[in-house]
This record gives sequence, C-alpha cells and structure tokens, in this order.
Amino acid sequence: MFHNRLKTILLAIAALGLICGGVFWLAGFADLAAWVWTAGVLPILAALIFDIARSLAKGEIGLDIVAALSMSAALIFGETLAAAVVALMYAGGTFLESFAEGRARREMQSLLSRVARTATLYRDGQFQDVPLEEIIPNDLLLIRQGEVAPVDGTLESAQAMLDQSALTGEAMPVRLARGMQVMSGVTNAGAAFNLRATHPAADSTYAGIVRLVEAAQKSKAPMARLADKYSMLFLAVTVALATAAWWFAGDPIRAVAVLVVATPCPLILAVPAALVAGLSRAARLGVLIKGAKPLEAMARITTLIVDKTGTLTIGHPQLVSITSKGAFGDAEILRLAASLDQASQHPVAEAVVAAAQSRGARLSVPTEVIEAPGEGLAGVVDGRRVVVGGTKFVAAQIGLAASDEIPQVAGAVLVAVAVDGKPAGQLVMADALRSGTAELLAGLRRNGVARIVLATGDRSAVAEAVTHGLGLDAVHADLSPDDKLRLVLSEREGGPVMMVGDGVNDAPALAAADVGVAMGARGAAASAEAADVVLLVDRLDRLLAGIVVARGARRIAVQSVVAGIGLSVAGMVAAAFGYLTPVQGAVLQEVIDVAVILNALRALRIEPGRTAKMAGRDDTGQVTTMHELAS
Repeated sequence: MFHNRLKTILLAIAALGLICGGVFWLAGFADLAAWVWTAGVLPILAALIFDIARSLAKGEIGLDIVAALSMSAALIFGETLAAAVVALMYAGGTFLESFAEGRARREMQSLLSRVARTATLYRDGQFQDVPLEEIIPNDLLLIRQGEVAPVDGTLESAQAMLDQSALTGEAMPVRLARGMQVMSGVTNAGAAFNLRATHPAADSTYAGIVRLVEAAQKSKAPMARLADKYSMLFLAVTVALATAAWWFAGDPIRAVAVLVVATPCPLILAVPAALVAGLSRAARLGVLIKGAKPLEAMARITTLIVDKTGTLTIGHPQLVSITSKGAFGDAEILRLAASLDQASQHPVAEAVVAAAQSRGARLSVPTEVIEAPGEGLAGVVDGRRVVVGGTKFVAAQIGLAASDEIPQVAGAVLVAVAVDGKPAGQLVMADALRSGTAELLAGLRRNGVARIVLATGDRSAVAEAVTHGLGLDAVHADLSPDDKLRLVLSEREGGPVMMVGDGVNDAPALAAADVGVAMGARGAAASAEAADVVLLVDRLDRLLAGIVVARGARRIAVQSVVAGIGLSVAGMVAAAFGYLTPVQGAVLQEVIDVAVILNALRALRIEPGRTAKMAGRDDTGQVTTMHELAS
C-alpha cells in the first residue's frame, strides 16, 4: 500500500514540476523554469538511485540504471526539460504498470475477497452463526440467497440454483438436485437450501483454490528473469552508443538524447504484466495456473498424455442404452428397475436411479426387497415382481438359462431386468466418453499439440473400445503409477509434455511432466497438489481454453519485448545521428512505454473461442455412447 502511494506521489511531483516549469518558460522566465524542472526531477532521481542501490545490494542489475543515467546527464548538460520529461515518463510508467498489474489481478483478488468468515449452522434445534473453523463434516448448514457456500458438501434440500461463475467461468446458473455435490465458493442464486458439510473449511475446494491463487500471485515470470539477466548487455550497448555519438559528433547532447530514448524500465515491467493478466484470464475461465512458469510452459506444449477414467471419461457408471422386450417400453423398464434399485447402495444401482431421475421418471417405493450383494435385487414394484441384476442372477431368479446371445461391450456392464417372471430388457451401463471429446482433441491439435497419447491403468480392451475413432497417436493400458511416470519421461525426449489426470495414481506422472494438469473439481487432492494447473470444473474443454490463453499471453509478452526494444533501438540510432533532441527522445520513449504496457493488458481479453462442451452430458442430458462416437 505504501509503495503504491509513493508511486502516486512521485508521479504528482513529476507532473507538477513539468507543468509549472512549462508555465514559467512560456511566461519568459527561462531560468526559473529550469530550476522548477530540476526540482521536479530530483525526488524521482533520488528514489530511483535508492532502488538501484537496493537492487545492487541483492546482486541484481536492472535497466533502471539507464533511466538514472539519462536524468543525471540531462541535468548536468542543462537539458532540464528533457530530464523533466524522462522523470515524468519513469514515474508515469511505474504508476501505469502498478495500475495494470492491479487490474490484471482483480479477478484473482475477487476470489480472495469472497472467502466467508462465518456460517449459519443448525445446532440444538436453532440457527447459530459460527466461525468457519468450527464446522466439521456432517454439520448441517443453511445457505441463504446470495450467500457463498463456505465448505464442500452435499445438497440436502430438493434442489438449489447455484452461480458457479467465480469458480468455473460458466455464465448461466446451474440447478442441482438432492444428494449432488456442492463446491465451496459458489453463490446461491435461488432460494435458501440446506448443505451437509463433507469437509472442514480448511480442506474444502475454495480454501484450496485460494491457497493456489496466493502461490500463483507470488511467482515471478521466467521471461522477466531473462530480461534481468541480459540487462547488462543492453546497458553496455546503450553506454557504448551514447559514448560513440558524443565522440564522433563532439556533442554531449547527442549522448544525452541516446540515454533518454534508451529508458525502457516500464517495458521490462510490461512482460510480467502480460503473464499475470494471462493467469487472471485463465482463472476466470476455470483454469488455475500455479504461476508464470507453468503458463509459459503450457504455451510450448507439443505432447499431451491423458488419463482415461475421470478425464476422457466421466469416471462413474452411466446409462448408455436400453433394450426392451415384450410389452414394456424403454421408459417403463428404466422406471421399474430404478424403483427397485433405490433399495441398494451398489454404484451401478445408484447410477440407474440417477439416470431415471434425470429423465423425470416417477419412482415408486419397492417392497419385499431381497438383495444378493454384488449380483442383483428382487422385489415388488407397483404390484409387479421385478428382478434387476446380472444376467445369470436374473435368469436364475425367473427359472431360465442365461442367454448366450447378449452382446458384450468392453468396459460396459449389462443390467438385466425381468418383470413378473419374464425377461423385460437390458440396461447397458458404462463409464462413457465425455461428449465432444473428438472436437476437443481436434482443437488441441490446431493449437500446437502434435501428439496425443492415452495412459490408463484399465484393461487394453476397455481402453481401445472407449477411444475408438478418436485418432490418438498411442494407447497405453494396464499401467501402474510407475509405468505412467516412465511414459512421461520417455515422451519428454520428443518435446514438452503435458499430463492430465485426476487420481492419486496420476500424481507422480503429473509432477514429472513439464505441465501437470489435475481435474480439480472431483480429482484427488494428491493430483491437485502435484499438478501445475488445476481445472476448477469437471470439464476437459477448459484445458483447450487454458492453452489458448497461455499461448496468447506469451505471444503478447514477446510482442511487448520485441516492439519495445526494437523501437527503442531505432530511436537510439536516430538520436545518435542527431535526428532526435533529448526532449523529442523523451517524448518518443514515453509513447513507446505506454504503448507496450497497454498492449500487455490485451491478455485480459483473450477469447478462447467456442469449445466443445465436456460436462459428460450434452444439452439434452443424454450421454454420448461409444458406438455413437465410433460412427
């Protein structure tokens, strides 16, 4: 805060000195104008020399030295107006940079400002406002309209309308049903609802995001360090050119003009401004990049290694097709099976119930339920005897031999349904490929990813079936965590590698990759910790958006360097040959510095374009099947 205030004061002094001196000069008091301009320069020069001394004490040599030399030389040789313009340029450039960086961080700061301090808790039959630290798993919270969910939890009310834009960048509110997961940090955009805490506040999604944001803000861009590394070279070239101009022309004013034009301090600050703006833009799109180094690495990726379960696929069983027999239609078979499956906690049974509820089926309460764990259930639904489970279990329950004609799909589970002692149909359940995957992979290839490889611990037959038709360069199955790690190291020999995963078994490979990307919305904490990039929403299309932003931010940063240095060198040469006076050179450099800083801010407006939706379902709520993708 004090540092920013000091920049404002110095800018005001420089501007006041230049304006007042100009008034006296126009009034015919040239000597008084020179004194006023000098008075306006000295505080800025003193602050600059202090900063240079502090940097030298740390062993750092920056281009601020050129600014100090230009102001000092201008004062010594009586070019007080040029010195005043340089002082205003330097003070204005650092102020503008501070403003630009503040704007670039605004979206990240908005995350931090949204952290709730208290929560409304049901306790002893009444509401109580308690500090977040007191919330423990299984506590029941009330989230009123407009409030932010303070912890991760499950929805206890019938439904909730949530604004997830702060986390995911999704503009439209989403509607969640009872039992669905609610991420901390989302805003209640509808009626009040009850939330059952599943994590303490310190371990919730939003707390983890805040910690990652704070770490990202403290990072320093490799390109900025590169500029510092070669500052001595630029300084030497500047001094040599200024000395040569003075020597051959015999005019010290030419040397002053060269030094004035070669004052690119705000230019160097524009590089991290572009990268920080890129981090902010990516965060708005649901891609949290843990610093400038991963951002730059992300922009150079040529190989993508992607996990299957939970990454290319949804990560849990989904209904992909229904085959009906006899008098019952697809909808009725699903309703009867789901009604009975309400009595089971098996993952496939829960998936059947979820599929029926998503299609609006009115489920009945089953009676006389008998469950064979891991095999199936039998019971009565609306007066009908219903059996649901594996083909052998259902066949045995109705006194028939198991059919050998039922086609089997690699990676799929077949759920047989019988009603009143007769086969009624089958439900095909599978960990379905996310909709839009083929479009996403094509988009990645258009954005510089030349090689895409699947790495999974699942069986080869399953991996081949799920990825059929996607045009992957290689499919590696039956991999252990060590195997994935070795695969990443092997692929790195051909260029920068990005690894995407969501499980604990992916953490070693994520850490070894040039850029590790974790599916943070539902992935394991170990993978999110090991990764360089976290997708804040369970949608893989954000990966493409992140790459587009990273490439755009790096391109803008390079543009700032090339354009700024190029124009400065051209101006230095012109000044050395006497085509620019010190005052003209100072004005030119002011224009250059302001232009490149404003150019850096363009990273805030990078638009990744329309990408395929990867929420696991399409807009109609239907899951894309492996057969549909293959065709």
